[in-house]
Amino acid sequence: MANRVELMVRKTCGSCARVADQIAPVVAAAGLELIICDVDEDQEWRLEYSDRVPVVVIDGEEFSCWEVDNDELAHALL
Repeated sequence: MANRVELMVRKTCGSCARVADQIAPVVAAAGLELIICDVDEDQEWRLEYSDRVPVVVIDGEEFSCWEVDNDELAHALL
């Protein structure tokens, strides 16, 4: 079972807000909290994710970028 779900975002990214709203119920249903991380607040995050946000990271491993399939995410969080 997953322990930590992060969404790498930019505050000015409309897709990031959409994906956050989309996956929040899936993450909550798994009993977890969705942690929103603004890539512009950390130099390493900015270098890694800046041109690919939104990026879902589960337990430190990249799960998806740009689009997320809710069923696949729910399965990955088991």
